[in-house]
Amino acid sequence: MFRHHNGRMGWVSWGNRRRRRDLRHPRENLFLGICVAVTVLAVVGAVNRSLGGDGGQPLLLLSVPGAVFFARGILYARQRSDGVRISENQFPEAHRMVVDAARELGLPRVPDAYVVLGNGRLNAFASGHGFRRYVAITSDLFEIGGRLRDPDALRFVIGHEVGHIAAGHASYWRQFGVSVANVIPGIGMTLNRAQEYTADNHAYAFCPEGVEGLRVLAAGKYLYRHVDFADIADRAGTDQGFFVMLANLLSSHPVNTWRFHALRDRSRPGRVL
Repeated sequence: MFRHHNGRMGWVSWGNRRRRRDLRHPRENLFLGICVAVTVLAVVGAVNRSLGGDGGQPLLLLSVPGAVFFARGILYARQRSDGVRISENQFPEAHRMVVDAARELGLPRVPDAYVVLGNGRLNAFASGHGFRRYVAITSDLFEIGGRLRDPDALRFVIGHEVGHIAAGHASYWRQFGVSVANVIPGIGMTLNRAQEYTADNHAYAFCPEGVEGLRVLAAGKYLYRHVDFADIADRAGTDQGFFVMLANLLSSHPVNTWRFHALRDRSRPGRVL
């Protein structure tokens, strides 16, 4: 993506930045700013209290940058030491998906990818440590692309996680910047929901035909093929009310009805609140 010469590399980079901006949920940067402001105010307050001779909680708060760094390092070490690395020799079809997603979404470097033991959990995530970025997919979710023979669904999952990396969600400074806000109910979670919509937009741009694979989140890996995606999306307009909004507010991901509706109706961004 970045090997063009004759002065064209700048144009390609600008094109990638513009595309990422178009794929980003319009409310994401607003909530990111709020979360960073909360963290900055908390840290500044802790510094002032510490300089004033107050120990205890201020010093604990000032340890957050190091805590975030070590938590990321330990998480990465666990994937490397316990997981199965996706490579050209091991799960080569999935490796090709990761490479294709990285190129399609404009990453200068292909992230590492791992299959980790799921024990029934359907999950995937993206993170990093230092300059490394990686995605991890639980074995139960990974099976939809192999044993259950739905490669497009797996491509969508991989596109979603690589999309998190392309959007900058796996950055250390970003995760530190929202660390304090994440412990306040409703604030950090709201940013996270906007980020999930952003990652869905990247996945849709990479593999739109795999969008209905998200039915696995509603019915599991064995029943999802029998689920009507449109029916769940339609319920976003009928299954509403205070407690639905509260359930969404307290969740790190948009509720399925809203999320499915946003993926079906591409004319407007998904509902965050």
